[in-house]
Amino acid sequence: MRLENILALTQGNLLGAPTVSIFENVVFDPSKVKRGSLFVAYSADEIPEALLHGAYGVLFDRPTQIADSEVAWIKVENIDAALKKLLRFYLLEKELQVYACDPITLHLSTMITTPPSFCNVEGSMREVWEKLWPLEKKAIVLFSPTLTDPDIFIEHSQLIRAQENTITIIEQTLFETSFIHNDTFYERQMLSPFFIPYLEHLLFFYTFLRIPFQIRGFSKMGHFIPVFTNARMEIKEFGTSERVVIFEPLLELIDEQIDFLDAQASWAKIICLLPETMRSALTIGVDNILFYRYPEEIIALLQSRDFHFALVAGVDKSVLRPSRSSMKQLELDFF
Repeated sequence: MRLENILALTQGNLLGAPTVSIFENVVFDPSKVKRGSLFVAYSADEIPEALLHGAYGVLFDRPTQIADSEVAWIKVENIDAALKKLLRFYLLEKELQVYACDPITLHLSTMITTPPSFCNVEGSMREVWEKLWPLEKKAIVLFSPTLTDPDIFIEHSQLIRAQENTITIIEQTLFETSFIHNDTFYERQMLSPFFIPYLEHLLFFYTFLRIPFQIRGFSKMGHFIPVFTNARMEIKEFGTSERVVIFEPLLELIDEQIDFLDAQASWAKIICLLPETMRSALTIGVDNILFYRYPEEIIALLQSRDFHFALVAGVDKSVLRPSRSSMKQLELDFF
């Protein structure tokens, strides 16, 4: 990576008159810097260690003491914005096949084993860089525009969606599913049937593009998260109480999840807690819907109503508290 290209792409300012003109790699961890590296300094405190290991350049966006005039000190307005411009340019030669999808489909893809020629991407700019930069030419990338800036890629296509059902559900509860796909039986997967349509599209995508895959199990989806509780809103072991608080951080999924609960648990008392900001944009009925202004209000609202299932939008389960008898259960993979 040439210094002149970095300056042109990032519109960075070169401080000093370094003798270096090319870098071997881009490194974020100062302990992994080698002679010839360009070190990305999110923290000025890490620069001395990077220099000690032989960094040829430092990319930074905050006031920093220039410690070595032979090093290329590149001052940019914003590190993440600079990295995006660099990555966008240098990915051109990789000719990646990039596909966009929703966050749930992307999260499902992280739980399925695939070869190195396929990459699912999300996270900070640093995490995105570290995943995309080593990819082989013509690799397939899956990302969600909700979670990752699509401008990183010159172009992308939408996920190829299934035209017919290939998953047969054998047995289900609200939070577990046993199903068959391609003559393989997957028993008691910790995956709500709510996610099966998303999984259907993902597996079709893999099949259509001839991406080998292996399903080993599902956990920690980060969406539609069930937490069993008692009347005091203390967390209990999975399956040991008749009250379940379901957390969903993604507000745009709430309508779909309410419809799912109404269809799959028509016998149950269901309530929904939404942030006050959603009141004016609500597209569903208002029966059994409560609004909270602050997360601290949620426990009191839950205690004020009798319910079997409470769908809570916009927060995570940290608003609840574990009971003494269930503290050890909090490490369960399901949560």
